[in-house]
Amino acid sequence: MNAFATTPASSSATASPSHRGEPALLPPVDVIEDPQGITLFADIPGVPRDRLDLRVEGDTLSIEADLAVPLPQGMTPSHAEVQLARYRRAFTLSKELDASKVSAELSHGVLRVRIPKAEHAQPRRISVQVA
Repeated sequence: MNAFATTPASSSATASPSHRGEPALLPPVDVIEDPQGITLFADIPGVPRDRLDLRVEGDTLSIEADLAVPLPQGMTPSHAEVQLARYRRAFTLSKELDASKVSAELSHGVLRVRIPKAEHAQPRRISVQVA
């Protein structure tokens, strides 16, 4: 069963008021589901920790981040393939995930988000009594 669904990146419900309506890059993600929960890996190169906003509001997980690509003083790019300076992506979480226990780490441009399943959705072994 899929534990969450992607919400459009331009959704005003997930965009912060100061950036609502601004175009943004859609970071590519990989999602791995196991019996204990899901792990989401989002590629957000060029984003320092202080420019990353990861939040859960209701059943929505949203990622917003600003790129920070430093240029040497006095230099301007002659060619830039990435024209947007912001990432934005949102996901709708299922009720089987425990949004209160989300953990995240950022390393080398990859955001790793772990969302465990709620206790009621965890697989459990049932002891069978012999009568």
